[in-house]
Amino acid sequence: MEATVAAGPVVVGVDGSDASLTALDWAVDEAVRHGHPLRIVHASLWERYEGVVPPWITDRPSGQVLAENIVGTAADRAGRRASGLAVTTDVRAEDASSALLREGQEAAVLVVGSRGRGELADLLLGSVCLVVAARAHGPVVVVRGDRHALEAGHQRILLGIGDHDVDAPAVLFAFREAAVRDAELDVVRTWRRPAHEPVDHPLLTGEPRTHFEHQASELLDKALESTAREFPQVRLRRSTIEGPAHRVLTERSAAADLLVVGARRQGRLVGLELGRVAHRALHHAACPVAVIPQHHPAPSEGEQ
Repeated sequence: MEATVAAGPVVVGVDGSDASLTALDWAVDEAVRHGHPLRIVHASLWERYEGVVPPWITDRPSGQVLAENIVGTAADRAGRRASGLAVTTDVRAEDASSALLREGQEAAVLVVGSRGRGELADLLLGSVCLVVAARAHGPVVVVRGDRHALEAGHQRILLGIGDHDVDAPAVLFAFREAAVRDAELDVVRTWRRPAHEPVDHPLLTGEPRTHFEHQASELLDKALESTAREFPQVRLRRSTIEGPAHRVLTERSAAADLLVVGARRQGRLVGLELGRVAHRALHHAACPVAVIPQHHPAPSEGEQ
């Protein structure tokens, strides 16, 4: 299992939008919970902001002035929320996705808002948060949801267990979050009876529904076994539920403060590596979503 909490800072991307300020507040609270410093990053291409500041006021590019104001305001807000928190800032003259992905290499967790500025602010597909969540090397939290979840009012972390989540980084991340928050860990493994499975299959004894539910329960227990021993103080709630995982977890997120899902990464990155469950959660979850990558070597030519 790979370590999922680095010694680095909690990194949050800001762009001055309301969504990014909500993400900033969440990141401040997360940094305080784990004892990490906070790093605030703004990145943009200056030419997009030409004309915002009259050129006779300063000899610096107007976009740079705007960017410095954004991070300065964010740092002040963070200081008011947690006066003892160590905060650093950075302004990057590049596209936001690239800058945040680089920052995420050394981050304990990378935090972004679910929407940002621009004509496509109301759409998630193709936005910075989707690219970052799908390509980051380490944990990414996309902050969304209602106020009760954002303020950790449910006292519950929701973890979805997939087919490859035995001893997975997502499991460790969820246990750590539950432990540091003194929250219940609600672990869900969904199952579905294959439509093509004959009722008289020789490996099925008794009621087919019971067989598939038992399989789900066994995988869930195996996925949690070793990590649960490391965190005996965490209160566990185990559930096996019939239905599609993307729908079950999204609906269940209404009673959680954080939804944790894994994302498999191949050695050679092609496109956006984000599964259906994480993709739907980023669009529709009622609470912040943590996407935790699990890295695998790329298949060889003969395995493809």
